[in-house]
Amino acid sequence: MGEAVVLAVNGERYEAVGVDPSMTLLEFLRTRTPVRGPKLGCGEGGCGACVVVVSKYDAAADEVTEFAASSCLTLLGSLHHCAVTTSEGVGNSRDGFHPVQRRLSGFHALQCGFCTPGMCVSIFSALAKADRASSSPRALLAPPPGFSRLTAAEAERAVSGNLCRCTGYRPIVDACKSFAADVDLEDLGLNSFWSKGAADVSKLPAYSSSGGAVATFPEFLKSEIRSSMDQANGGAPAVAVTGDGWFHPKSIEEFHRLFDSNLFDERSLKIVASNTGSGVYKDQDLHDKYINISQITELSAINRSSKGIEIGAVVSISKAIEILLDGDAVFRKIADHLSKVASPFVRNTATLGGNIIMAQRLSFPSDIATVLLAAGSTVTIQQVASKRVCLTLEKFLTQPPCDSRTLLISISIPDWGSDDGITFETFRAAPRPFGNAVSYCNSAFLARSSVDATSGSHLIEDVCLAFGAFGSEHAIRARKVEEFLKGKLVSAPVILEAVRLLKGVVSPAEGTTHPEYRVSLAVSYLFRFLSSLANGLDEPENANNVPNGSCNTNGTTNCSAEFRVDSSDLPIKSRQEMIFSDENKPVGKPIEKAGALLQASGEAVYVDDIPAPKDCLYGAFVYSTHPYAHIKGVNFRSSLASEKVITVITAKDIPTGGENVGSCFPMLGDEALFTDPVAEFAGQNIGVVIAETQKYAYMAAKQAVIEYSTENLQPPILTVEDAVQHNSYFQVPPFLAPTPIGDFNQAMSEADHKIIDGKVKLGSQYYFYMETQTALAIPDEDNCITVYCSAQMPEVTQDIVARCLGIPFHNVRIITRRVGGGFGGKAMKATHVATACAVAAFKLRRPVRMYLDRKTDMIMAGGRHPMKVKYSVGFKSDGKITALHLDLKINAGISTEISPAMPSAIVGALKKYNWGALAFDIKVCKTNVSSKSAMRAPGDAQGSFIAEAIVEHIASALSVDTNAIRRKNLHDFESLKVFFGDSAGEASTYSLVTIFDKLASSPEYQRRTAMVEHFNGSNRWKKRGISCVPITYLVTLRPTPGKVSILNDGSIAVEVGGVEIGQGLWTKVRQMTAFALGQLCDNGGEGLLDKVRIIQADTLSMIQGGWTAGSTTSEASCEAVRKSCAALVERLKPIKEKAGTVPWKSLIAQASMASVKLTEHAYWTPDPTFTSYLNYGAAISEVEVDVLTGATTILRSDLVYDCGQSLNPAVDLGQVEGAFMQGVGFFTNEEYATNSDGLVIHDGTWTYKIPTVDTIPKQLNVELINGARGHKRVLSSKASGEPPLLLASSVHCAMREAIRAARKEFAAATGTGPAGGSELASFQMDVPATMPAVKELCGLDVVERYLESFSATTVPNTGKA
Repeated sequence: MGEAVVLAVNGERYEAVGVDPSMTLLEFLRTRTPVRGPKLGCGEGGCGACVVVVSKYDAAADEVTEFAASSCLTLLGSLHHCAVTTSEGVGNSRDGFHPVQRRLSGFHALQCGFCTPGMCVSIFSALAKADRASSSPRALLAPPPGFSRLTAAEAERAVSGNLCRCTGYRPIVDACKSFAADVDLEDLGLNSFWSKGAADVSKLPAYSSSGGAVATFPEFLKSEIRSSMDQANGGAPAVAVTGDGWFHPKSIEEFHRLFDSNLFDERSLKIVASNTGSGVYKDQDLHDKYINISQITELSAINRSSKGIEIGAVVSISKAIEILLDGDAVFRKIADHLSKVASPFVRNTATLGGNIIMAQRLSFPSDIATVLLAAGSTVTIQQVASKRVCLTLEKFLTQPPCDSRTLLISISIPDWGSDDGITFETFRAAPRPFGNAVSYCNSAFLARSSVDATSGSHLIEDVCLAFGAFGSEHAIRARKVEEFLKGKLVSAPVILEAVRLLKGVVSPAEGTTHPEYRVSLAVSYLFRFLSSLANGLDEPENANNVPNGSCNTNGTTNCSAEFRVDSSDLPIKSRQEMIFSDENKPVGKPIEKAGALLQASGEAVYVDDIPAPKDCLYGAFVYSTHPYAHIKGVNFRSSLASEKVITVITAKDIPTGGENVGSCFPMLGDEALFTDPVAEFAGQNIGVVIAETQKYAYMAAKQAVIEYSTENLQPPILTVEDAVQHNSYFQVPPFLAPTPIGDFNQAMSEADHKIIDGKVKLGSQYYFYMETQTALAIPDEDNCITVYCSAQMPEVTQDIVARCLGIPFHNVRIITRRVGGGFGGKAMKATHVATACAVAAFKLRRPVRMYLDRKTDMIMAGGRHPMKVKYSVGFKSDGKITALHLDLKINAGISTEISPAMPSAIVGALKKYNWGALAFDIKVCKTNVSSKSAMRAPGDAQGSFIAEAIVEHIASALSVDTNAIRRKNLHDFESLKVFFGDSAGEASTYSLVTIFDKLASSPEYQRRTAMVEHFNGSNRWKKRGISCVPITYLVTLRPTPGKVSILNDGSIAVEVGGVEIGQGLWTKVRQMTAFALGQLCDNGGEGLLDKVRIIQADTLSMIQGGWTAGSTTSEASCEAVRKSCAALVERLKPIKEKAGTVPWKSLIAQASMASVKLTEHAYWTPDPTFTSYLNYGAAISEVEVDVLTGATTILRSDLVYDCGQSLNPAVDLGQVEGAFMQGVGFFTNEEYATNSDGLVIHDGTWTYKIPTVDTIPKQLNVELINGARGHKRVLSSKASGEPPLLLASSVHCAMREAIRAARKEFAAATGTGPAGGSELASFQMDVPATMPAVKELCGLDVVERYLESFSATTVPNTGKA
């Protein structure tokens, strides 16, 4: 056994004794140190929740290097003598918070807070990197006081790899940009440092770019390193060994000797440099031996010469970028492309060689391999007991997959700088512009050419065309196309022939997703490249690339090549408008979120942060991969991980008298916890594997081999069509069923025009809360159990656990402090995990903890309801709609869950327009897939979109502006009452028409519409669209408890039924408590804010807690607390009147002496005449679609939302922006894919893409309007959590307008259309509108059609047709 790994964590020394060789840094930090800031979000390096700063010390040079890294991928064994800094080390409550943490809090840049420690470290690392860049030109200029050397553009990219599901990113970007010296502080959004128009850096938490930095590498570790070097010089062992099973060869010879030593079973050996590859290709078993090649000196070497640059295989991608940026144009272009690979904290550790080896051995769709292939790179490899070989990269990639004995030593990139006439371009199309997403297809082209004097076009002398990631085993060169192009003068006919040849070369393998799209991308790239070498083809010369609306200062109006203006590079801007009220202060003030600083430092405790109790065991689900089958047995394959299995908990372990129930929505039905004995959907829990650690449990679950039998079973029902065929439906109870309006047949007969068979389809959406499902169950005396869980419905969870265990409800205590993101996914789905933990703990009489890995969570979570819609609509010639009939089929999955409530929600949101008569046939289909559940704005998101799809279809049929149809069919108050009944409220509160007119009828909107038309008239390959969408959203008020207790020192403890899930519940309740008790204070309640603490939800302390859902929990909890406070005020008033002006603390002391009861529990129930109300808003979105790739950039979104008299405008603003971006994900990018058995296959950050900082609108303007007062609402406030999500359909509608412009353009230019003339304006555009879908609607063959029409004209085009 070698010496133990020694490392420093936040300045403290740790010796990793007795740890598993496969332990990650994250696991070590979370189980062996007090650190809790880094979180497990994905285990793939794809979310940034686990980011830490790793520092290394070079004793010879006396230099410390530091970089951000994913601790979930970094192996502990590779960190001997390293220092690690987590968010707690950056700043904390004891030693003081760092300016990054204070600014994140002050800019209201966190909600659930689970991602915030990672965000904090990413920003901290970016600042440190910018400020220590002593060799760069910027180092010569000291930034102004309070600022960093970071630029605003770098600030936007600082968190490009970090995911956040709550905020919509805008405030995070603002917090980050507040450090940039080139930012205009007035451009930054709402914050707690200054009011509008009074921006001043001196008001920000002070930051110094030179001093006061966090010491990331402690002196004691430097001393240890120096002394170990001295010992090494006195004669060290042949190979350094750390821990139990880690080997660190220092030379290639040592590496080879290790292999010859027969120390290893190669099946359980892993060779690693940085281990980031395990984020893509997950370990399927534990390893007990590791060879760390990162310390082999030769593999880190960098050699420059006149021939080019040779880069060692273990040089990080970030370091390679740094080296290449210092070179000629080709090197810089490669560096630019590499900076879009992965994310900053992965590039910092991932090696260049590792990427190439994955491409060669495992068919990884590498961008790096493609780009280096085109640049003519070579590789040097060496096998054990063989000579070194230098191969072209092309030859290396085509060889059989190399084995673990083959060492890639270096990659050499030739220097093309001295070569005249070289053109080098690279292309990639991925769901995210800044990276952190694999390409659908990538390419790189290098050509040597000369300009032909007569035509002005280029004559190609030599060319290399590389393509990758399109569904081939590896990157390839298009040799046939290269041969054809050599010696040719570039022209339209030549490009057309090259494109035709290319389509025979780029051939995606069977099973590749979107194959036609990937081929069309390859064609688009080649066209883009070659048209830049042809005179008159780089259309159009007069490109008018003025960016969105008021951002036109960034326009590049004199750019001759349209392709080179990239709207995704525009800076992010924003504007927020709202009115603050002092009437009920501190209610109505935009105060910072309660606990924000603790969340930023990582000190806030989530369920998985609770220290593990003594003898704690860990569980992981084993689930069915078959949709409908008998489970005949569960066995485990022979492996290291299987040895870690302690037991497997299944349905047979449910106690006698208990029920096999995992979830139950009140009054709607149960769902089983475990299969017994038939699995009814792919992803259903079969059992829980129990092991000593969470990692062992994950790994052991992977070893399960399940025996299935389908004997005597019918085929599974997987689609809504199957369900209809088999009459497989859930009944909708009468009290949940929506009511038709008017006489459909009569109204249809009055129509001038009819659309009989309109269709639209909506997919599902996964929650992607940053904290996966988690619970900790601790058995107690007398058949009692306490479960800590991340749940939106603690009370329901208590009921389910008790029923499953067969014990009284009072024997079960559910505690939930805070939830790391919910969105509905921590409602019914959380009960399964809590109950499974409880069954295991009850059976084993030991604490049991589960924290689902992301893949399992995604497979089981269910998500939003997918549906298929058919509609028939009648309308007058002036656009007035007379009748609508909807035929709706909802895929509900295996159990009822909340599905019976979906029809009324869908119809409710659809009713924002006056349809005249409204009829529907809605089928809630029971299928053999995971049960779908409530997801933020369930049903309403789909219903509101369906309404827009119908209205757009009508506008196309009449050839009129869609807004004219929208406006004509908005309700007046009389029709609103017909459609919504009592929920319509008073006429004064109906603000939708005013909001819509404010946006759609404004002169600015007319100007922007004209600008969009002008842009589309001057640009062939990029099209813009603009759309304005209104929304109506019905929310329901529910009874809610609240309890306020004043302690003897005057501090105040508050309990509410709701759970803090990031929506600002605690913040609003604190404000309400201070306001309500403030009547007893001479200077109002603001002084009481700091005395209020909200207590975690506890089902034995707060009975009838209800659930946190439906957007009204905050206001209802506030009202319950206000009711409690009112009773306390009544009791304390006599004391106050007697005492006169006394401090709060003295008042309470006197009350306590007088034996006044200082606690009050209230249960608020809504007024029976006012149990629901309507919310209104509207949004304009403007987008730009790249016709060649299908990529969409949201140029600008303007949101106007009526939130009544806001209880906290900062919280409500965050809810509006966050909901909007979650909606953008649903409508545009989040592709929820399953296999033919209904098993989710988009099951991680590699395949499922939620919005990131680079996909938010380039300009996001939000206005919160204070609508008319409603005396029955809580201080006239309104809900803000879910309704704004519906505004995101404006992006989808704007995309449709841009696509329509493209279809018309190419139909006019070529005399054809993608689907014939009549289908040009009207076409089915489903949800989500992903890049492949957009490109397909624009036309997969537009390049060929354009070139054919261009070639057909005798006179070359010089402008637009």
